[in-house]
Amino acid sequence: MSRSSRRVVLPVLLVLAVLAGVGLFLFQPWKAFTDTTVEESLPGAAVPAASSGPTAGGPSRTGGGMPPAGPRDLAKGRFVSHEHDTGGSARTVRLADGSRVLRFEDLKTSEGPDVRVYLSTRDPGAVKAGLADGAVELGRLKGNLGNQNYPIPADIDLTRYRSAVIWCARFSVSFGAAGLAPVKG
Repeated sequence: MSRSSRRVVLPVLLVLAVLAGVGLFLFQPWKAFTDTTVEESLPGAAVPAASSGPTAGGPSRTGGGMPPAGPRDLAKGRFVSHEHDTGGSARTVRLADGSRVLRFEDLKTSEGPDVRVYLSTRDPGAVKAGLADGAVELGRLKGNLGNQNYPIPADIDLTRYRSAVIWCARFSVSFGAAGLAPVKG
């Protein structure tokens, strides 16, 4: 190879190597072949039996021997696919202690770089175009398969939110979204 050829070839190879590294970082193609399964229980689902009255330490914790209220569904819906096949269900649940979680059950979607969980004011179909103003991030997606919980901050008014969204922050695309229809009763 002539000296002038090396002056051209070496910088081109260097640029290609840098571009390949950036591409691998951004797209993380190996995630197309991996899965992360998460199997979390619903917090507070197993409520201990309440005592039937006062104990030696004083009145019962539950007040009058009534068992504490268990988890209660506030809203729920099924996932629809957007940029990636996504299935399973989402529900918002008020726990016995008054806190709330967004729960994914039987989730099945793709892994990806920088995937996050949001509540959006948009319907599931409209989320494909973007999250909309007022969307609330609940954290990184813990896994692309299984059952998982995401705490909802106490100051969030859930009546404003119409969908739970699995969102790739790196590429600003929705993997899928579930409508959150209020549960009556």
